[in-house]
Amino acid sequence: MSDRSSRRILLVLFLGVLMAAMDLAIVGPVLRPIRTTFDVSPRTGAWVLNVFVLFNLVGVPIMSRLADRLGRRRVYTSAVLTFGLGAVIVATSPTFETVLVGRAVQGLAASGIFPAASAVVGDVFPVERRGRALGVLGAVYGVAFLIGPGLAGALLAVAGWTWLYVLSVPFSLMVALAAWRILPKTVRASDERVDVAGLLTLGTGLAALAIGINRIDAGAVGQSLVSTDAAPYLLGAGALITGFIMIERRVPSPMLRLGLFRHRAVKIAAVLAIGAGLAEASFIFFPEFAASSFRVSSSTASFMLLPLVGAVAVGSPIAGRLLDRIGVRRIVTGSSILFTTGLALIAAIPGDRVAFYSGSILLGLGLAGLLGSSLSYILLNAARETERTVAQGIITLFLGIGQLVGGAMIGAVAVTAGGPDAGPDGYATAFGVVALVGVLCTGLGVLLPQRMRQAT
Repeated sequence: MSDRSSRRILLVLFLGVLMAAMDLAIVGPVLRPIRTTFDVSPRTGAWVLNVFVLFNLVGVPIMSRLADRLGRRRVYTSAVLTFGLGAVIVATSPTFETVLVGRAVQGLAASGIFPAASAVVGDVFPVERRGRALGVLGAVYGVAFLIGPGLAGALLAVAGWTWLYVLSVPFSLMVALAAWRILPKTVRASDERVDVAGLLTLGTGLAALAIGINRIDAGAVGQSLVSTDAAPYLLGAGALITGFIMIERRVPSPMLRLGLFRHRAVKIAAVLAIGAGLAEASFIFFPEFAASSFRVSSSTASFMLLPLVGAVAVGSPIAGRLLDRIGVRRIVTGSSILFTTGLALIAAIPGDRVAFYSGSILLGLGLAGLLGSSLSYILLNAARETERTVAQGIITLFLGIGQLVGGAMIGAVAVTAGGPDAGPDGYATAFGVVALVGVLCTGLGVLLPQRMRQAT
């Protein structure tokens, strides 16, 4: 394939992932306006993120398997169109419950975009250029978060939060048309079936986990864990997730191919993805934290995210290029140190603007090295060619688990520590908890191999 064709393909993939990434970029700024519109608490409002992540998780194995069976182009195009449909539902919602329906549709659609895009990279680009191509896709998050807060701030100031969803509809139509025309038609497809039993068990288990965590009182964790509010959900989640693992060991076509975890690097990458998801969930709440800490409007709080997103935009392509030069272990370890330090700084001095901006930059640089390319790089090299989409689905799955747990946990801790409206102290406490997870990620990064070899 010519360089021109590969660049066109990468551009189409970039735009589709950008659309999905923009959703995460604007959900923070719109969280407070949505809560105000429908008069819900921060703990309840967190489900705007949680429902999206939950259906994204449930959809990953379905979309990954369909992409291997039906082709990347067909699944990628359908997912992009469905994402636009979800945006229509959110923008026209008369109730908060309808908003959650639209978010569920968007989460399901997003589950097919990034895994299929990463698999196309594995199909089109040779091994020596994959790190750079994945770095470009990783830069999507930087671009999205660079554009998103500014766009959100402007529209919140002159129009309303619904317009942030209306604008994604024509964009989805444009990307879908380009994808159908440009992406390769022929793939080495798999004829394996979707693991329905595993899918239902995992989806129900994760939903129970999110509800249970969201109901924990951070001021009395021990009592909460045995209370009737949280304990039944947490115990049910444990039983269902255990059952899911047992199912995956027996079914002929598991949704989570446990054999991939024979690689130590894959095990580490899965845990790192959970940590990165927790950190990503943290900055979703940054606009609410900034609005309450510095007493600014939701529009102004959106603009205060720009240093963070600028760091992601700058760091993602750099991390992608360095992967091919200095190896994955140094990138992951350094990135984990950066995001841990950034969150710890913000948590330690919640009312200080210098600490907020400095910590935001460190967090952005750290996440750029993890979310953008490192974890995908590990899985692409650990998986065989026919397993690339499923392998990328593993990262999406564990990243989503981190986001889901993070969204539920941060909402619960913030309300418990800071009162019904959370406030600076509540969110700072929650960010401090996530910073402790970053310490674990740093230790795991040291255990990674310096270089990854392509599986055969």
